[in-house]
Amino acid sequence: MKVIIPLAGKGTRLRPHTYVTPKPMLRVAGKPVMEYVLDDVKELPDVQQIIYITGHLKEKVEEFARGCTDIPSVFVEQKVQDGTAGAVALAREYVDQPVLIIFVDTIFDADLSIISSSDADGIIWTKEVEDYQRFGVVVTGEDGFMTKIVEKPSTPISKRANIGLYYIKNWKLLYEGIAAVLKQAPHKGEWYLTDAFQYMIDHGAKIRVVDVAGWYDAGKIDTLLATNRAMLERGRARQPKSIENSTIIDPVYVEDGVTIRNSIVGPNVSIGEGCEIDGSTLSDSIIETFTSITGSTLIRSLIGHHTVVSGVSGEITIGDHSEVRATLRGLQG
Repeated sequence: MKVIIPLAGKGTRLRPHTYVTPKPMLRVAGKPVMEYVLDDVKELPDVQQIIYITGHLKEKVEEFARGCTDIPSVFVEQKVQDGTAGAVALAREYVDQPVLIIFVDTIFDADLSIISSSDADGIIWTKEVEDYQRFGVVVTGEDGFMTKIVEKPSTPISKRANIGLYYIKNWKLLYEGIAAVLKQAPHKGEWYLTDAFQYMIDHGAKIRVVDVAGWYDAGKIDTLLATNRAMLERGRARQPKSIENSTIIDPVYVEDGVTIRNSIVGPNVSIGEGCEIDGSTLSDSIIETFTSITGSTLIRSLIGHHTVVSGVSGEITIGDHSEVRATLRGLQG
């Protein structure tokens, strides 16, 4: 089996952080989102090669991916952001067997072991959601196979959201479908991989639909913070080695080399190495490495690497190498 991981996007909904950090490398509970996915891939017994489709900040992605796994890998640049079908099409020359396709702006709880026993043409993993209008949703027949996939429906045709995780056994029909999709007019400049799946179904393919136990979105700031909380609650918590006149409210993840004085930290806070927290209260936040926070009360905040925050109260989002201090006239950055 080959694995295709498209990660060329710019992560515009996570700016300013993604100006300098690739979206898949943003961290939740002290670990890059991409690493959670690669840990699952490493557990699979028959992965021959990983094909990364890169783009934005591709050098950082390649360096990180090479250090994460010794599975043979290739990197293909998507120079034009023309959609998910365009991204997977770039892997064609390397695909000569079934493929697992994973979009890495989510973390999932999925039983991938069913791949080895499935006789279907493919598997698509889904999660039932209430806000179905935000997603592509999958419609199934009584036999549990997909009949169609619909982008952001206005009516409740299905609540099974497409989470971006697919196994395609009939890889030849997949690429036949992608070729057909790329001959059509794009949707707002993009071709969708889901249209290729619909092509497969229309040509007789059987794609089984399987619900995941958990699905954690990391594509926006609010969902990234929610996923941080979920990973901490699932056991990624890590207590600080030392504190001074401070209170820790579980769960938290605190790396080595962090100084915490006269502060209240938690719940649901991740703090990277080399940070200094003094006279502050932090909750539901991610603090990246080598950051100084003094005299502040932060909630639902995402703070970049090498930043300084002083005298601030509320929710803030600031990127790397920034400085924000409260003054009598307001905030200065």
